[in-house]
Amino acid sequence: MTVPTARAEPTVTPDPGTATARAGRPVPRPRTTAPVRGPWIRAQGLNVTRHAAALRPFRADEFGTGAAAPSAGHLQAVNALMRQLRGELLRLSGRVDEEARRAVRQPDTRRLQALVSSKERAHTWVREVERIWDFYFELFGQRQSVFADALLSCDRIALSCYQAAYLGIGEAKPLPAPPPFSFMRTGFSPATFRRGIPLRRLGRRLNPFPLVQLPYHRLVNPWTLGAVLHEVSHNLQSDLGLNEAVPRAVARRLLDEGCPPAVVRTWVRWNREVYADLSALLLGGPAVVGSLLDVVGRSPEAVLTYNPRGPHPTPWFRAWISVELLRRMGFPEQADRYGRLWRSIYPDPRAGNLPRELLSTFATAYPAVVDALCFRPFAELGRRSLAQVIPFGAKEHAMQTEAAERLAAGTDPGIIPARFLIGATRSALDRRLARPGVITRNFYTELARR
Repeated sequence: MTVPTARAEPTVTPDPGTATARAGRPVPRPRTTAPVRGPWIRAQGLNVTRHAAALRPFRADEFGTGAAAPSAGHLQAVNALMRQLRGELLRLSGRVDEEARRAVRQPDTRRLQALVSSKERAHTWVREVERIWDFYFELFGQRQSVFADALLSCDRIALSCYQAAYLGIGEAKPLPAPPPFSFMRTGFSPATFRRGIPLRRLGRRLNPFPLVQLPYHRLVNPWTLGAVLHEVSHNLQSDLGLNEAVPRAVARRLLDEGCPPAVVRTWVRWNREVYADLSALLLGGPAVVGSLLDVVGRSPEAVLTYNPRGPHPTPWFRAWISVELLRRMGFPEQADRYGRLWRSIYPDPRAGNLPRELLSTFATAYPAVVDALCFRPFAELGRRSLAQVIPFGAKEHAMQTEAAERLAAGTDPGIIPARFLIGATRSALDRRLARPGVITRNFYTELARR
């Protein structure tokens, strides 16, 4: 026999208002959000406005007052960019304030949703401006770190390159300003961001001045700073108006030499990196070839692997291009030594995947490219060749050699241009004139005091 179980009565939670009313103590039930609604609405506009105000222009003394601090020109250029962005930000924050006042007067769903939608648009723009502000805050902040003198030294080398080029051209050109600005990043490869090009880091806005990004390990070993000369040369190609002239000169010369169209297209694709290598060698002298081999001297697989979309010449080709210019500059013995070294490391270029057409035409192509870019006049250079604009010969090499001895001894290297001091450190290192740490310290001390 099944015994039915008793059915439990449902539990009912008494309404607090009803319970208190029955007890004879009526308490009104809160039916409004006013105690929290008003303050919250007012805070929305206040938060955005204060965030916008915090993304203010940089002050002149904010990153120190020493020589390593950003120049007035760099700060003015960045602040001009920030003012453009903040104008829209302030407009959007004003809209949030307006929607907040309307929501206070009429706190219905439509007004509240209009408020939070305008706040979201403003915050999206705030994040965009903040990303750009943070980018320059980090760059400029490095000038207050232990790397300040090293970065200042690279700035002065870059300025020396610009001064040499603009003094050497055959006719006056508008003076670009501000000059390149150096900053440090970890990693293997240096890089540059040219003046006036859209940068992803700036939300595709135009970069106001050249940036030279240098890996930490290059700053530690200043004899590898041929990278500064290379990256500055990219900027000089643009600022001197050679962006179209250089690839045109390469294509015309190789077609005249009978190179197949596919080979010509490859060399044209390489034009910016070839130009930067050649210009760096003219700016810094033979030691720059050693600095280049530091970079491109890697495993045979890396040196002999062709990238059909890469902007750089395959490393095996790249070394021979600089060796050819070194010979044309009047340094045949050094060119021969570097050439023999390169050949002994990579005796058979066919061991990789280098295209047959590139290999078979290389002996014709690379001397022709060096001649076209360095020893033929450009209208953009005042009808002078690059080798005439930034000459480097026996006299300049003698200056570098003497400066190497002085740097090693810790004495004043004299009036030598800053761009020559990279080669001087390489010379001092190769000749074992002093310990690497001594050479490094004296190099940065000299450049920082200028």
